[in-house]
Amino acid sequence: MEFCLEFASANPSVVRSVKQRELLNAWLRARTRPRPRPLPSVRDYQPDRIGDEIADMMGFDVTGNGEDARFLITQEGARLTATYGNEHIEPDKRTNRYLDDAIDPVQYARVRPCYQICLTRKRPTYSICMVRDADGKEVSFERLLLPFGSADTVEQIVGSYKAISIEGGFKITNLMAVTPTAEPVSLVNAIIDLDFVRGPAVRGASDDVIEI
Repeated sequence: MEFCLEFASANPSVVRSVKQRELLNAWLRARTRPRPRPLPSVRDYQPDRIGDEIADMMGFDVTGNGEDARFLITQEGARLTATYGNEHIEPDKRTNRYLDDAIDPVQYARVRPCYQICLTRKRPTYSICMVRDADGKEVSFERLLLPFGSADTVEQIVGSYKAISIEGGFKITNLMAVTPTAEPVSLVNAIIDLDFVRGPAVRGASDDVIEI
């Protein structure tokens, strides 16, 4: 099964979450230190207050190239485990497995384009889809993927995932399950194109962020 998503170029202001904008800004800083380069090294990635975000983050090692690439889970946040209905899996078995093995084929087909374009374009990608929890409340699921590597090859991807509802509290368990209350509706699919990020735009990027 294939899901086709069209991605549009965007600047950092497309990212709604304040926390995700901070993670993106840290990626932009890492890309220029100690010198400008196509991709930052994960060793140079030092976002502030990262401990508060780990529950909503995942880490991947990229193996293979192009369409054959796979994404090996190296870190899985606790809230992501609940979101995808994987709480039944022992904690020590949630990592060192490939994303396409960790989630259902239908789930993987939905999300794979986000990871693939991050890999091929070597740029951060950001997406929003609207889903419904078990009680039918609308929830915005926001995914930010950040590429890392050496030279011009993506070797790792770090992801931040935020579930937010303007209707207040919601049920996160199985939010992104194979058979959700309603099919996810794609709202935003963006590539954070660095050509739009110059000088003061980077330093002041968080000024106009609104948390929803």
